[in-house]
Amino acid sequence: MRRRSAAILILLVTVFLLFLAMTAFAVASTETPSTIAAVASADVAWWVWPLVLFTVTFLMGILAILGRVGVGLLFVPIIACFFPFHLDFVRCAGLLVALAGALAAVPGMLKIGMADLRLALPAAVIASACAIVGTMIGLALPPDVLQTALGATVLAIVGIMLMTKKKGHPKVIRPDALSFALRINGIYYKTFTGQEMSWQIHRTPQGLAAFILVGIMTGMFGLGSGWGNVSVFNLIMGAPLKISVATGKLLLTITDSSAAWIYINNGALMPMIVVPSIIGTILGSIAGVKIMTKTQPAAARYIVILILLFVGMKSLLNGLSIWN
Repeated sequence: MRRRSAAILILLVTVFLLFLAMTAFAVASTETPSTIAAVASADVAWWVWPLVLFTVTFLMGILAILGRVGVGLLFVPIIACFFPFHLDFVRCAGLLVALAGALAAVPGMLKIGMADLRLALPAAVIASACAIVGTMIGLALPPDVLQTALGATVLAIVGIMLMTKKKGHPKVIRPDALSFALRINGIYYKTFTGQEMSWQIHRTPQGLAAFILVGIMTGMFGLGSGWGNVSVFNLIMGAPLKISVATGKLLLTITDSSAAWIYINNGALMPMIVVPSIIGTILGSIAGVKIMTKTQPAAARYIVILILLFVGMKSLLNGLSIWN
């Protein structure tokens, strides 16, 4: 009964989130969407947009925690599809929103030994450099091309989420030569039993090669690299899920900050978008954690997938319609 009630609650929250976003889009549909200044000078009062953004991102933060996805993965496609903000502003804000959440969590994870520096640093060198390249590519491409590519990317991520299942503690029989030379291994303790678990990784060259793609896509779309970091560490390299999640957040702080600085240097930082979004997602994440301690509805992840499927298709169609 508790699971059913929680699932109904999340469904209502999702519908409300989409309703708010669609309302914001409808109000501004007659305005020029190229800059936030056009919105501020319209009939809509300037304070409406920060208020709506705060509300939407608060609900988004709750849903991201319950669905166990990075909030950056939800932020960029939803805001880009339903709000009249230029995509450059949205991508910069998406990186900063993801970065704020990771910076709040990483110190505690390092303190308890969950985030591993030896695992993160080789990936960070590659992913951060590629994120800078991806950011430059994204700033050079026309908005309609980016909108189409964003929709296709979100749909691809939905496919990955449906086809893959993260492994709690993958079996790595023997470490590869590169991870052995870099001494990438360690131990962690199970939360409830306190049992000591050792871990090591394999397929390190393949994993580091995958971070090239993760870095480029992070910079191009501002989705936050958390969606790719955990999958590469856990599914390709064989790190335990807890280590992958914690180290993925540590890696996110390096990769996303590298990309964010390029956007900021190009004038894509708009406090009217960033400030309410960061405050809303942080407070929503806190509320989501409290809800999760009482119940963990299985439907939350599927609701997130449905939302991403919807906004991915809309983004793709919006980009294609502009081309035509």
